[in-house]
Amino acid sequence: MLVLDQVGSMEPHGSASDAALDVTVPLVELRSSRRTVNGVDLHVVTGGDESAPLVVLLHGFPEFWYGWRQVIGPLVDAGYRVVVPDQRGYNRSEKPDGVGSYRLTELTRDVVELIGTEDRERAAVVGHDWGGMVAWSVAAYHPEVVDRLTIVNAPHPTAYQRQLVSNPAQLRRSWYALWFQLPWLPERVARYDDYRFLERALRETAAPGTFRDDELARYRRAWDREGALTAMLNWYRAAARYPPRTPTDPIEPPTLVVWGEDDTALVPSLAVDSAMLCAQRRLELLPETSHWVPHEAPTRLTEAVLAHLAD
Repeated sequence: MLVLDQVGSMEPHGSASDAALDVTVPLVELRSSRRTVNGVDLHVVTGGDESAPLVVLLHGFPEFWYGWRQVIGPLVDAGYRVVVPDQRGYNRSEKPDGVGSYRLTELTRDVVELIGTEDRERAAVVGHDWGGMVAWSVAAYHPEVVDRLTIVNAPHPTAYQRQLVSNPAQLRRSWYALWFQLPWLPERVARYDDYRFLERALRETAAPGTFRDDELARYRRAWDREGALTAMLNWYRAAARYPPRTPTDPIEPPTLVVWGEDDTALVPSLAVDSAMLCAQRRLELLPETSHWVPHEAPTRLTEAVLAHLAD
């Protein structure tokens, strides 16, 4: 068991495989475990009463479960059971070989089965960045397992496709996804100089001071795990080689879209466009906030999520 104490230190109890990390979150107990879902072994962090309403938090690129650290505690304190996986290919989760292993259909099935490992039929699903893209897919094709959906700076696939073909500004902002299609070179560049490229990808697109040196040290450890870089990049490669179906029907579960307006990778109009593709929608725009909402505005994000869950 991982215990977050009042000064934010996570100390390991129980399994020797539990990772000891310093985490600046309120007092809360977390458990580190492994779950086999969809044929893949995932590392999962959980908190809260096992019988409480379930919330699943999905991280994006190039993060891991730790990106939600400032949100987990308040959700647990509010009476929710919180489940936060390292998604396949990331950090301590399994990294299957081959680009095809990272098709959106596989990532979606991981989450559907993860909810089942909690002996639940439904959960509230919250996704940021690539985690948001997975969350859109779960809600679109498995709405029966999604009680409520929250999306944080991740465009609905239909809205994104429309912007790519009609808006040169969005195409320019998506250059990195095209570059990631190259073999081996992105890995070499990302690994150079102690992962300087990935560090800059975080720091230079966020508000000053958002990512501290000690936090980035933890990200480097996650990136440095064997096979992690290729697995992480394979999410982008699979999206290009195995384009997922674009949802045609409105998203059924009640949906909250939270959007940092200073996102350098996504044009602001994607927030409204995405929300309009949901049958029941709420939109919260955060001015002077970048793509990295869970880091820059965790309190506002958590308050919005809790209001959405209680509605």
